[in-house]
Amino acid sequence: MNDTEKSRPCFTDKMLLELARDLRKVAHAPYSNFSVGAACRAESGTAYFGCNVENSSYPVGTCAERVAVGAAIAHGEKKITTIAIAGGNRDEGPAGNLVPCGMCLQFLSEFMEKDGVVFIADGSDGFKEYTLGELLPHAFRLEE
Repeated sequence: MNDTEKSRPCFTDKMLLELARDLRKVAHAPYSNFSVGAACRAESGTAYFGCNVENSSYPVGTCAERVAVGAAIAHGEKKITTIAIAGGNRDEGPAGNLVPCGMCLQFLSEFMEKDGVVFIADGSDGFKEYTLGELLPHAFRLEE
């Protein structure tokens, strides 16, 4: 391990969930009022963040999960091991029944293994834990 690797921060699961909850506060969701924050951990241990960004031309908006993973890829990461997501009405706590949309699940499958961990923040300080394979059991993959 070189000095750069030793100095990289290690983000715990709890920290990822806290980041996802906090990122909801900066989401740009004026049309749906449904704010989502996401924090992912790459194989290197580094965390990357995102929030949903809506647009008046609805298909142009981006989901928090894709923003976070895109940031990781932009920094040279190749594999995501964990992602934490918090979403819900802007004026309420995170909705506990949230799961990533189909587009985001397919996007995640490009960079996460089926046993990759997906944490969903609930309305309190708790969370639900899934694997990507549980949420998307039949992901489309070119190599399979």
